[in-house]
This record gives sequence, C-alpha cells and structure tokens, in this order.
Amino acid sequence: MRVALVNTNRMQPPIAPIGLDYLGEALNAAGHRVELLDLCWEPDPHAAVARFLDSADFGLVGITLRNTDDCGYTSRQSFLPEFADLVGAVRAHTDAPIVLGGVGFSVMPEQVLALSGAALGIWGEGEFALPELAARLERNQDWRDLPNLVWRRGSAWQRNAPSFPELAGLPPMSRRWVDNRRYFHQGGQAGFETKRGCPGECVYCADPIAKGKQTRLRPPEAVAAELEALLEQGIDHLHTCDGEFNLPVSHAFDVCEEMVRRGLGDRLRWYAYCSPAPFSPQLALAMRRAGCVGINFGADNGDDAMLRRLGRAFASSDILNATRWSKDAGMAVMLDLLLGSPHETRESLVRTVELMRRAAPDRVGVSVGVRVYPGTELAARVTPTDPTEPLFYLEPQIAPFVFPLLDSLIGDDQRFLFFDPSRPERNYNYNANQRLIDAIGRGYRGAYWDILRRCE
Repeated sequence: MRVALVNTNRMQPPIAPIGLDYLGEALNAAGHRVELLDLCWEPDPHAAVARFLDSADFGLVGITLRNTDDCGYTSRQSFLPEFADLVGAVRAHTDAPIVLGGVGFSVMPEQVLALSGAALGIWGEGEFALPELAARLERNQDWRDLPNLVWRRGSAWQRNAPSFPELAGLPPMSRRWVDNRRYFHQGGQAGFETKRGCPGECVYCADPIAKGKQTRLRPPEAVAAELEALLEQGIDHLHTCDGEFNLPVSHAFDVCEEMVRRGLGDRLRWYAYCSPAPFSPQLALAMRRAGCVGINFGADNGDDAMLRRLGRAFASSDILNATRWSKDAGMAVMLDLLLGSPHETRESLVRTVELMRRAAPDRVGVSVGVRVYPGTELAARVTPTDPTEPLFYLEPQIAPFVFPLLDSLIGDDQRFLFFDPSRPERNYNYNANQRLIDAIGRGYRGAYWDILRRCE
C-alpha cells in the first residue's frame, strides 16, 4: 500500500520526528511504499498539504502529534488547535483513512481525536500496528480488533487492549526517511532510543501511559548500528530519547560497551536523560568512554519528603552523588527541578535550592507548576476544563509567593535556568527560543541546555 506520513511539528528550533523515521522503516520492511510530508519546513502548510495529497493516490495517511503543548506553566502554548487545523486540511484533500499517532496523541488519544475530528488513532508505538493496519486495509479485511487502536464505535470511543512487542522485532534503523542532515544543521542534535516503557510510579509522568509500564530494551547492537548510520550522514551530536537511560542500569552498561567496541566513543558526542539512582562512578566512566558528554538528571526536588510524594525512587543524597561522579568522569551536568507539586512548602523550596548549590551542577533547570496529564495520579487532583488549554497544578499554599521567593533564593546565580519565556536571557524552554536558534545558527551543537551554557 502507498502510505503517507505527515509531520505536523513546526516548533523552532526544529526537532527531527524520530517516530516517523522509525515508522517509515517499519512500513518499508513490511512491503509498503512510504512517502513523507514534513510540514516543519513549509512556510504555507496548507498549500503543502494540498500539493502533496493532490499529486498521489494514498491508501492510508498517518499524522503524528509530538507535543500537545510546550509544557510551560508561564507560557501555556497549546499545539492542539494548529494540529486540528492541519488534520482538517489533510481530510479535505484525501479520501484515504486517516490515523493519528505520536507521543502527544498517545497521552490523551480520545481528546485529540474528538478535537481534530479524526476517527482513528494508534496509542503507543506504531511500528507494529500501522503496517498491519495498512495490510488489512489493502486486503479489505476487518482491522477493528488490532491492538493499540482507538476508534469511534457509534457515539463512543473504543480503545483496544495494548500490545507492547519486544523491540528486537524492529527492523534495522537506517534513519533515511527524515532529512536528518537538515534537522542537525538547524536543530543542533539528533535523537535515538535504547528502550521504551517505564515501570516508575511518578505521580505526574505520562511516559508509562504513552509507552507502557514494562521496560522493553533495544538490542545494543541495533542501537550502535543506528548511531553508525547517523554518523554516515555527518550527524555526531545526539541525545537519548529514553525516559531515563540508566533504567535498567545493566542495559546502560551493555549499550556503552557496544558503542566502545565499535569505536563510537571517539566519534560521537551524546547526552542522556538519567535518574540520580541507580547510578555509580563505574557507570559514569562507562558513559564517558562511550562518548557521553552531558547528563540531564531528573532531580525534581531537593527535599526528601517531596521526592517520596512525587513517587521518585531516590533521595537527595543520590542527587549529590550522581552529580559528583558525573563531573569527576568529565561530563557536564544539568539538574532538572519540578517545583510546586502537592504539599510543596516554603521550607521544601529553600531546601531544594540549598541542595542545588551543594551539588554544584553546571546548570539547574527550574520549572514551576506541574503539567497534569490524563491517567496520572496527579490528574485526580485537578478538574479539566477546555482540552486545548494545558492543565497545571501549583500547590495553593505557595502560589502567592513562589516566584518572588525563588528570585530571592537564586539571585544572580547564572547556573539557574528557568522554563519561562519572559526571561529570555535565562530561558531553557526550547519552544521559539531565539537565543538558542541563534546559537545553533552560529554552529553550536548538543543538548539545548548545554548549548545555552556554552554560548554565553
């Protein structure tokens, strides 16, 4: 079947749609003909949709939603109205079935379907479900029993049971379906996955909802081969797209060992998201030998009671240790904070900032207000209203003074960045971040927080 894939993410700096790259590979391996429309580069997306769809006869159109919004409490920019508009433009130019997908879609599939007027989506990964859907449509067979589908059944939505196959079943990833060279030139980095799914109990996290609660590992050989394919395209700065690279820690060691075995440690510069525990000096050294130059630890808070309430499986002492071991190994460190969750107090905020100063990372990311996603434990505390309006929780007891207090505690310490577009000189929200765009244009490459650190 001739299948069209449409990338709707027009965020700047541009971020390569790794999901469509993987989908193109899976569809091609299953014998389908794949064509991709990347609206990131189109000044007039409606005209581009018309040209693309009017020039060919597709049997199926897949549309991806990477982000529902920019996750910023102070900005609250939703991408759903634009996404719904683009879905409508696609529908106006094709009679082919339209299927929605992507991480943003999988977080709240029924809401996105209703808002966009579409009738079919795949929640979770699409590399297994989408080729089978295309095959059944081509054979005029019933598809409604396929795992992971969300579809309209009468006046209600039917969400089929999920299936999360082992990732060893994916084809080799050549990374040729997306213009990764252009994304690297204008976006400064490329992404890669080593695993999917997370068994964690974080009260706010949507990863288990979108990718499953069971961790499924990619073979280290497949990861390393994919990195070699990107290197052949001239792409040598990368970032993991895993929830946390070191969970499980044994797989992190295996991936690093395979990268070293292939000599990638001397040719790549890559960054990782990690949990402060389990972590060790040995893992830090293994990652550095494999080419890792920076780690973003999801610290969330510096108060032990708050970490327990958030469902985090580490303590403040783990944050101190992980930071020290990483810096000793020669890697830059970013500690990301998520402040304002239930039961946050003035005292916990003070303890958090004090811990950040003791840890002395290269940068600290300060995000105030917690994004609330359907299906998370935190969602039970907040009543949703308009689905196009990003929903946040900010502890009422600290809301009147949280921003002045943080300003007084942090002062002029340039290590602290804010998820706040109103502070352009210290803003690390990458959506429409002109300082970041300009730095990439001048040749800076790497993780966005590290580019902002180095371009001062």
